[in-house]
Amino acid sequence: MRLPGLIDIHVHMREPGATHKEDWDSGTAAALAGGFTVVLAMPNTQPPITDSAALAVVEQAAQTKARCDYGIYLGAGADNIDKLLPLADHAVGLKMYLDQTFGSLRLDDMSLWAKHLSGLPKHLPVVAHAEGRSIAAIILIASLFDHPIHLAHVSTKEEILLIRQAKEKGIQVTCEVCPHHLFLSEKDIPAIGARRSEVRPMLRSEEDRCSLWENLEVIDCFATDHAPHTLAEKDSPKPPPGYPGLETALPLFLTAIHEGKLTLDDVIRRLNTNPRRIFNIPEQPDTWIDVDMDETWEIRAAETYTRCGWTPFEGRKVRGRLRQVTLRGKLAFDSGKMYAQPGSGLNIRRK
Repeated sequence: MRLPGLIDIHVHMREPGATHKEDWDSGTAAALAGGFTVVLAMPNTQPPITDSAALAVVEQAAQTKARCDYGIYLGAGADNIDKLLPLADHAVGLKMYLDQTFGSLRLDDMSLWAKHLSGLPKHLPVVAHAEGRSIAAIILIASLFDHPIHLAHVSTKEEILLIRQAKEKGIQVTCEVCPHHLFLSEKDIPAIGARRSEVRPMLRSEEDRCSLWENLEVIDCFATDHAPHTLAEKDSPKPPPGYPGLETALPLFLTAIHEGKLTLDDVIRRLNTNPRRIFNIPEQPDTWIDVDMDETWEIRAAETYTRCGWTPFEGRKVRGRLRQVTLRGKLAFDSGKMYAQPGSGLNIRRK
């Protein structure tokens, strides 16, 4: 079956600063192996993407190494509001970290949220890492400045119900949910391991997980939050939060289609149509993926392209498998073999 190329609006490429976990080469190879032809990369690199110099470093690495198309987020900081405005047309959005996260970009002062939102052009999407009460706060502040807000990795019942109410009031809010919050919960922690289970937001209760499914129509996008760390790091006394996700998302969603939880249109809408609309992503000519809807197989980290070498879905039986990816008329991936070359991906914000 032929589907449009998928779009992941939330990935961490780890370059610069942590290429032992992932870089633009391995990360975009993982993207293509998962059926994603566009990825949008988060700014919490080392150093973070908070000014023109940092953006130039990331752009150079991506231009040299990326195998699929990509966009880059800017990071909101305490003192970089004026520096960001000249860069707005070069970025896919501004990321605001409002709660505990991996990196140094957390904004604790709500007055800073307001300054960023009041000074940004309306066409630049703003993505907020917000949890619990912070979600209510950022929805309010964004609405005061009439700026659309996109909420990353929504994970709880109270959050999705609040977003539903905000949408019913006509507030400009969209949201994404990650596969691991749809397919895993606290009950899976013993099987995964306490340290390897570390992720932000954390794995939630079964009630929360079920509530996400019950409110599927509120969810605008699926996004992996691909956040790779090595096994040595995950098994350490202080494991960093995050899971790899680019290569496991599609088979999980295809399996959910067979189980009657989703339709194919549900998947296409949240992994292509809505991401294009919300983030102003141009169409990719002559680009599609081919999927075998019926093959049953087991997810194995040993068969993946991501550099981190593990997955929380190890051994899970799934039904439906990616076969080929065609990117701008050229075969990019076929039955496990990578054909796209480093540097063949394009920056969607560069003409």
